[in-house]
Amino acid sequence: MEENFIVAINLKTYKFGEDVLKLAIAIQKVSQKIILGVSPTDISFISRATNLKVYSQHVDYFEPGRNTGFIIPESVKSMGAVGTFLNHSEHKIKFFELKKTIERCKKVGLKTFVFSGSIFEAKKIEKLKPDYLVYEPPELVAGKISVSTGKPDIIAKICKEIKMPIIVGAGIKDYSDVKKSIELGAKGIAVSSAITLSKNPERELMKILGIRKKE
Repeated sequence: MEENFIVAINLKTYKFGEDVLKLAIAIQKVSQKIILGVSPTDISFISRATNLKVYSQHVDYFEPGRNTGFIIPESVKSMGAVGTFLNHSEHKIKFFELKKTIERCKKVGLKTFVFSGSIFEAKKIEKLKPDYLVYEPPELVAGKISVSTGKPDIIAKICKEIKMPIIVGAGIKDYSDVKKSIELGAKGIAVSSAITLSKNPERELMKILGIRKKE
């Protein structure tokens, strides 16, 4: 696997508190280069306890002020986040909001990891120049069929038609899924339940990445 291959893990809200910290530490044992999407409430202590690239699972485009209940880029950055996920299929936002949020994140110095569910959407998002662009068909999220098996033609087409590197996600469970995604042109993967729900996340992540445990 290439040195600059991107691996992102979305913790979602499966775990919290000490349990999510244990999960983050287990992930770090495999690689400190992994992008870890965490709930905003968990950013501070995970960023302090690990060397992982901690990303908020969402931010809003608002500036500091009277915006009760919203998550502003400055807030997550101050807690140790280096970036944010945006437009995940479980937290879709309107295109004008996405545009404004990416602009705000650039101004603050927060990287953006943006999800798309189709080629059409990916092409629109590409024009906003996010740091990372992910193709993740929502119908395959948390399912038994991986994106490389269910949508190989789409992966190949999107990697060919979009100039920036493409990360793929949904249903990835083992190295064969990763290898096939790479062959189709992907430059990274995004995973979630395969790791977050595993009884041995360290071993599961090594299996997905094709890493053999040292004797």
